[in-house]
Amino acid sequence: MLFDLASLTKPLVTAPLVLEHLDLDRDWRRELGFATWPGPITPRLLLSHSAGLPPWMPYTGTPLFEQIDNFDAWERHPLLQKAIWGEVKYSDIGYRLLAEILEITLQQDWKILGETLTGLNCAPWSEAPIFMPPGADMEAWSIATTLSFPKHQPDQPHDANARAGMKGHAGFGATPEALYRWLNTWIHKYLSAMSNDTNHSNDGQIWGLGLQRLKCGSGSFAELLNYRAISGVHVIVDTEIADPPQIQPHIPSHPSDWWFHFGYTGPAIFIRPSDKTCVLICCHRLRSDFKLLTMEELRARRWRILSVFAQKE
Repeated sequence: MLFDLASLTKPLVTAPLVLEHLDLDRDWRRELGFATWPGPITPRLLLSHSAGLPPWMPYTGTPLFEQIDNFDAWERHPLLQKAIWGEVKYSDIGYRLLAEILEITLQQDWKILGETLTGLNCAPWSEAPIFMPPGADMEAWSIATTLSFPKHQPDQPHDANARAGMKGHAGFGATPEALYRWLNTWIHKYLSAMSNDTNHSNDGQIWGLGLQRLKCGSGSFAELLNYRAISGVHVIVDTEIADPPQIQPHIPSHPSDWWFHFGYTGPAIFIRPSDKTCVLICCHRLRSDFKLLTMEELRARRWRILSVFAQKE
């Protein structure tokens, strides 16, 4: 079964390509058309979500700087927020720029580069993952542009057009077997560079180069992952179409030894760099009525999946 990795494409495909091929501190403002940007746009800043880019813009084909510079509907939706250069603001479009930089540097298509490096599959797919209905981006799309919301295509991921265009930030899928193979390479070759503390956000998030650090505390994933001794590489598959589970309250405290990344369509990855332990969840975020789980309901589902896994170890 093929799972749409959504934003797990960022740490599992685009970040490794960047670490393989790019100077992390080269300024790309001029080549990307951001000449009047308030600070440098470097791969390091893009990987740590601190280049001053907003979280989201619809993919309309308009040059990205022009689109941002002319936009006047900020703060009318949670996805439509201004960002400040040097401060952490999670951004899909930063990874779109990383894909552009890779293509400029290597003169090859980003998806071909990613498939060659990882063995994972970029859309369009011959085997379509489970259909995901539109989410909050449909609401933001209607605010951000007068263009029609993109029609669903079974061989394309939800993120292909509706979010930032899939290049760089989404578009890859994989079977559990392919993920397991790639993770065994990924954790030994790239994890150390990706899990260094690089930037701290105003709300306490800690970002490395493509990964975020988990907090300890009651109801935290770190607490659950530390419940029993876990080591090695694990890919957990859960194909259930779930009713909203009970929400597990989370009271964060100090940073843990675990790092993580989530995917919009459901998958999640947790990594402990000290001993290269990795747990990846393959799931989706559909309810029994085929609507989307909310972010809190999805968090609770991931908690349930991990709790079953932790009890078995």
